[in-house]
Amino acid sequence: MKYDYSPLVRLALDEYGDIITHTQDLNANVRLHLNDGTYVDVWYSIRRPESRFAFHWERRAKDGTIWRHDNIPDAKWAALASFPKHFHAGSEENVIESNLGDDPQTALREFLFFVRNQLQGKGK
Repeated sequence: MKYDYSPLVRLALDEYGDIITHTQDLNANVRLHLNDGTYVDVWYSIRRPESRFAFHWERRAKDGTIWRHDNIPDAKWAALASFPKHFHAGSEENVIESNLGDDPQTALREFLFFVRNQLQGKGK
């Protein structure tokens, strides 16, 4: 069974249409293409008893960075208070706690708010 991304796509386009040019269904995930030529991949797994997610902003071709919130339980990040949730802040190895909400719509809204602020130069 495939995760139904349609509510998340609607939310993204309705609330963040100023930064999203178009969306792409990649079957296992959905890609949100941004107005700076980068993209955000949104992935949810419904095959496990606990849902797994990842929001990945791919910017390596633009400036060498990636930004990703996920809750894949990687033992390397077990010391983080938010484990298994964690945030790859600029690179795969620079990982900090994630305060992203647990609800898919809330989490996407929070991640895209971060993305918009970064694009507008208001980032952390």
